[in-house]
Amino acid sequence: MESTILDLFSLKGRVALVVGGNRGLGLSMAKALAEAGATIAIAARDETKNREAEAFIQGIYPKTSPDGEPPTGQCLSVVCDVCNADSVASAVRQVVAQAGKIDILINSAGINIRGPIEQLSPEDFNKVQQVNVTGSWLAAREVIPVMKANGYGRIINIGSMLSVIAIPERTPYATSKGAILQLTRSLAIELARDAINVNAILPGPFATDMNLPLLEDPAKYQAFISKVPMGRWGDLHEIGGIALYLASPASSYTTGACISVDGGWVSQ
Repeated sequence: MESTILDLFSLKGRVALVVGGNRGLGLSMAKALAEAGATIAIAARDETKNREAEAFIQGIYPKTSPDGEPPTGQCLSVVCDVCNADSVASAVRQVVAQAGKIDILINSAGINIRGPIEQLSPEDFNKVQQVNVTGSWLAAREVIPVMKANGYGRIINIGSMLSVIAIPERTPYATSKGAILQLTRSLAIELARDAINVNAILPGPFATDMNLPLLEDPAKYQAFISKVPMGRWGDLHEIGGIALYLASPASSYTTGACISVDGGWVSQ
């Protein structure tokens, strides 16, 4: 029987590792994938926040499936420092040991250090690159062999509208997110014949903890709103649909794509 379009969006039986998934956009994407049936593994540094996110996601799964069988979804968490290669490798091993495999990787760990270039230190610049770029590279490097062995893979990197445009006082962050764009494209080509699709989501302004300095400054908030054709910031749940598409069999012919979710900002 041919699959329906809704079947192609099901993640039942799939395992998704969401790096940086204990808050913000990462947690919202983890929730969307859990609602589609995936087992979720959250990897981040803060064990307390990990446990809170784990409990939140676990509460999403139904107690029984429609046919009365126990549900397949579950959530687990591991402590992971994306700047440390050994920590990333250990996190991946733990997830595989507990969940059996990894089908989907979302690289959502990220930081932003703002300011005029002459007021930033080399340490500031390097820290942003280590978390945003090296962390994503390390996670992909560890997960790809697992995906190749399974014959299925979806890697979703989280870039930014600053992957393709620029604004002042963002040199560390914009540099890192431009690199994510090229990391995505390069990996997509490298893995195209391995049944592993690699794509990027480029969020615009969302109301996350990272953006609190802008949300709490009325002048800066309005300056951002004026740039968004839709006239508002994104709600966290609005990242879930595109994450589900890119994680699912529905995106089988989509690789190397970098999809903006920004209220129309980069279309100007």
